[in-house]
Amino acid sequence: MIGFFDSLALPFLHALKAERAHNLTIFSLERMPLPPLPADHEALGQNLFGLDFPNPVGMAAGFDKDARVPDALLHLGFGFVEVGTLTPRPQPGNPQPRLFRLHEDRGIINRFGFNSGGHAAAHERLAARNARGGVVGVNLGANKDSSDRVADYVAGIEAFADVASYFTINISSPNTPGLRDLQQAGALGELLARVLDARDAMAATEPRRPVLLKIAPDLSLAELDDVVRAARAQKIDGMIVSNTTISRPDFLRDEARKETGGLSGAPLFALSTRMLAQTFLRVEGQFPLIGVGGVDSPEAAWAKIEAGASLVQLYSSLVYEGLGLVARIKHGLVAHLQARKMTRIDQALGSAVDDWL
Repeated sequence: MIGFFDSLALPFLHALKAERAHNLTIFSLERMPLPPLPADHEALGQNLFGLDFPNPVGMAAGFDKDARVPDALLHLGFGFVEVGTLTPRPQPGNPQPRLFRLHEDRGIINRFGFNSGGHAAAHERLAARNARGGVVGVNLGANKDSSDRVADYVAGIEAFADVASYFTINISSPNTPGLRDLQQAGALGELLARVLDARDAMAATEPRRPVLLKIAPDLSLAELDDVVRAARAQKIDGMIVSNTTISRPDFLRDEARKETGGLSGAPLFALSTRMLAQTFLRVEGQFPLIGVGGVDSPEAAWAKIEAGASLVQLYSSLVYEGLGLVARIKHGLVAHLQARKMTRIDQALGSAVDDWL
C-alpha cells in the first residue's frame, strides 16, 4: 500500500513548490488512520541510552518541526522519531522561498532558520500522545533574537522533560547566524554543563532523559577533537553526526546548488560518513552515535553502521524515494546481516571505520 501511495503521491508533490509539498505531507499524515505498528525483525532491535529501539531507522529532525505527526511516522515503520527543531518562543524563520530540491543531485538545500511554533504548542501535542509509547526525541534550538542562547536550551530541557524520550542539542544548523559558534570549545563546555545540570535537576520528578549533541559535518579535525573532548568530559549520552553542510561539492549539477543554506541528501553522504567515522574513532565507545546524511538505501544505512553509527536517521531521501524507503532499508539491513551470518545489528558496528578514515 505504501508503495502504491508513493507512486501516486511523489509526482504530484514534485509538481508543487517544495515547502508547500512538505506542508501538504504533514497535513495528510495528521489525518490518516494509523495502520498497525509493523513487527520488526528481532535482529534490528537495540537498547541504547536506556531506550528500546525496535529498529535503527529514525526520522531526522526537520521533518516534523512542531510535533504534529510522530505517531503516524512510528506506525509507518520508523524505529524512532525526532521532532523539532523547537525554540522557546514561536518564530517564523527566514523568508520564503527557503527550501529547494536539487533533482539532478538528489539533494535538498534549506534555509528555514528554525521556524517553530514554540515550546508550549509542541508540548501540548506531545503530552496528548505520551501514553502511546515509542521513542520520540525532541530537538532543541535557540530563538534567533535570544540574548542568552544557552538559556533557551535549558528552557527546552525544562519544558519537555515529562514528554521527551531524549533531547538533541542542535547547535549545528547553518541557518541561524552565530549558532555554530557554540561548537567552539569554551562555549560548548558551558552549554553542555548548564544543559546537563537542568536535565539532572528535572530528574528529581521526571525520568532522567538522555542528552545528545548534533554536530556539523564542516568541522575541521582539530575542531572535532575539541567537540568530542567536551562531550566526553561532560558525559553526554550520545552524538548525532551530522547536520547539513554549507559546502558545495564540485560534482553538484542542479542549478539550485547556488542557493544559500544547508545542503542535505545524497550529496552529503560521503562528507557526513567520514565525519561519523572520525567521531567514532575519538569517542572510543564512551557513548553511541547516530549517523545522518544521505541515507537513501539499505546500502547507505549499512555503510553508516559500519562507519560507527548505532542508529541512522533520514529525511531528505524521502523526497525522492517515498515512505516505502523505510521498509526497504529495514529489509536490506536484515539481508546484510544474514549474508554475513550475524544475528544482531550491533555486530556490524564500526567494522569499516578504517576504510572511511
